[in-house]
Amino acid sequence: MATAAQHRAMAELEAGLDEVRRSPKDEGVLQLIVQRPERGERVLVDEGRLDVEVGLVGDNWLTRGSTVTPDGLADPEMQVTLMNSRAADLMAGGRERWHIAGDQLFVDLDLGRENLPPGTRLAIGPAVLEVSVKPHTGCAKFSGRFGTDALRLVSSAVGQELCLRGINTKVVESGVIRVGDAVRKVAAA
Repeated sequence: MATAAQHRAMAELEAGLDEVRRSPKDEGVLQLIVQRPERGERVLVDEGRLDVEVGLVGDNWLTRGSTVTPDGLADPEMQVTLMNSRAADLMAGGRERWHIAGDQLFVDLDLGRENLPPGTRLAIGPAVLEVSVKPHTGCAKFSGRFGTDALRLVSSAVGQELCLRGINTKVVESGVIRVGDAVRKVAAA
């Protein structure tokens, strides 16, 4: 758990937004892959497999289920979450803390709504993801990890427009991905 000293103040967070806005629009880089085999557990890997049925192999998305679905089963629109690596760096205060955000993939790519509207497809190696209409939002865990100002920023109008908390996606083509792979905007479905 982060300490208050590791939490950045709103002024510092807002000052970093220009760097997030400079993220590549059409082709970026996969910078981190994080499997979550159990709640609260994080495993950083250099290579992973995205699978149409299970999401990121080795992750607990499918078995964990969801509190937002009526039947409690995993939501297919929230299969794999991506977070902008520049936003993660801003919130976390360094790459060594990105993984605690809870997302599986960290990419240097503009994830904003204008650049990646729902239905947009992203190719990472041979795998393809589709951006979900369901927004990825901050929660009490995010606030505990990065501070109340970080949660306020990702929940603000600008934070939502830039998708600072990240985006939800689903796997539409399975394949092996590796840190360093290009992340390319393909097209809307």
